[in-house]
Amino acid sequence: MKRLVVLLGLLALGGCATAQRFDAASDVHALLVSIRDDDPAAFERHVDRPALKRQIEARMMGEARKAGAGDGLAALGAILAPTLADVAGDALIRPRVFRSVAAYYGYDAATPLPGPMVIGSQLKPLGEGQVCATRKKDGPCLLTFTQEAGTWRLSGFEGDLSMLRAKGR
Repeated sequence: MKRLVVLLGLLALGGCATAQRFDAASDVHALLVSIRDDDPAAFERHVDRPALKRQIEARMMGEARKAGAGDGLAALGAILAPTLADVAGDALIRPRVFRSVAAYYGYDAATPLPGPMVIGSQLKPLGEGQVCATRKKDGPCLLTFTQEAGTWRLSGFEGDLSMLRAKGR
């Protein structure tokens, strides 16, 4: 009996994780459509700009510190880096910039976007209210989505920062 209760508990938890992935999938699909269509208004509805900006800025600052370690220009870099990261953070959070990230997943202008069911099967639950997108089933998270007021929003980017570049249409 005890084993049955444990098994049912595990199934329920697995069901919650699955439901969470598929709940997020519609919003992730909408984000992909906004990127494909270069639709800033729709993009903003599916991005947690403050969280994503803070995360990108922190990563840029970390890379600047590593690059400047032991260098005589490190002090100047430390002074300028927060301002440059702030400006870059704003400039990078745009649909056109995230087009290269979508292409990394195989979603370019020539490829039809998969439906929410396919997207949901590719998301990985991270905990209550968070999922991430990986390129491979057991691969590292590249994009993190957090549920906020009933909408799943892009809140983190763990990919190579060089992927964030504007490309022409």
